[in-house]
Parts: sequence; C-alpha cells; structure tokens
Amino acid sequence: MNLAIIGAGESSRLKAEGLKIPKHLITLNDEFLIERIIRIARQNGIDKVCCIINEQEKELKNYLSVADFGIPFKFVVKSTVSSMHSLFALAPMLMKEPFCLATVDSVFDESEFSDFISYCKLQEDSDGVLAITRYIDDEKPLCVALDDKERIIKFSDAKEGYNWATGGLYYFVPEIFNEMQNALKLGIERLRNFLRFLISRGYVLKGYSFSKMIDVDHISDIKKAEEFLRDIKSMRRR
Repeated sequence: MNLAIIGAGESSRLKAEGLKIPKHLITLNDEFLIERIIRIARQNGIDKVCCIINEQEKELKNYLSVADFGIPFKFVVKSTVSSMHSLFALAPMLMKEPFCLATVDSVFDESEFSDFISYCKLQEDSDGVLAITRYIDDEKPLCVALDDKERIIKFSDAKEGYNWATGGLYYFVPEIFNEMQNALKLGIERLRNFLRFLISRGYVLKGYSFSKMIDVDHISDIKKAEEFLRDIKSMRRR
C-alpha cells in the first residue's frame, strides 16, 4: 500500500495568525508533521510515499529535496485549486494498488492508525474507508451519516444532526480515478465534493471510528495536538 499526502494549500489561517513556516514543518513534540505521518505509515507497512506541495513553499521544497524518511519518497510541486485537484495530481503514482490518503495536518493516535490499516485491508466489498471521529472541533467539518453496515450514506457541511465527522485520513482503491475526468468535466472542486460524487455514482465508502482527531488549522491547535499526544503517551505508561 502507498501513502499519498495532500497539503498544497497556502495555510492562510495559520499564516494570518503569524506562522512563519510551512504547515508541514510545524513541530509536535520534536517531530515535524510530515515526519510524523511518514514514520507512522512506514511502521505500518506502507511501501512508498508521495506528496504534493504548492509552488510558494520554497523552504519546504528544499527540505523535502534532501530529507531521508527511510522509505521511497516522491513529491510534486504544484499549486492546485482544491484538495481534489491535489489528489488528482498524484494519481499517476497511485493507479496500481490501494492507497492511504492523508492530509498533513491530521493528528491522531498511532495505535488507531494501525487498526485502521488492518481494517482497510479486509474491506473487499468497499471502494474506500474514511477515518471518522465524534470529536468535531473543525471550523468546516465534513460530517457523515452511516447505515447499520458502517457505509456512508450522506455527507453534510453542517454539524447539526450528525455525530461523526471525517478526520483527514482515507483509504481508496485506485478505481476511484475512473471518475476523475467526469468530476473535472462537471467542475467539481474540493475532496469533500468528490466524495459526494463517488457515492452518487454507486461507490461504497465506509467509516472507521477514531477516538479523536485534531486538524492543525490554527496556532492554538498545535498546543491541543501536543497535549493530546502527551495524554496518549501517559495513558500507555500506566
């Protein structure tokens, strides 16, 4: 299985709050965000990693050009109009086998990631699995409704009436790219809208629950994420 990391946005909210570095290079407990997700993926049997960054992040490009993550790594430098277009830019590297997709700023329990990957490998009757959480602290969450077989039947941009939201971690079969040209012709933008489109086309997407997932969208989220990880570590020591 491959890992694809999308993070070609400009991190406008973080920069407006004074962040001077690319989001990928935010440090959580002495580890860059991008280092963390690649390390966790490598420890769980991911074979290769690909990533997309925007054209403005020269510091990040320089870092990735020399970084050694202990696993085959490729990155694309391209500014895109949406997260869906970022995924499509990586499609040529993801066509041959199922893959895990992650946003660079999603922070979660490592052990739950391991369970997520194990679960995904068993899903012969689905086209994708989305990590979901009841911890909804995102400004613009993508909420989901599930049926009794854990299949996602509806997405919502509003929290009201929904118990689950996506957490920036996904598993897909490469067949989803069969819908790439259709989505582009329809002018669809944003990954969340592509997910809606896949459901409308009959693709089966399931939800897999994580106890908590934090999106690092604000400076204050960095502290929240560090405390979350420290709490996990402390509980494991007991």
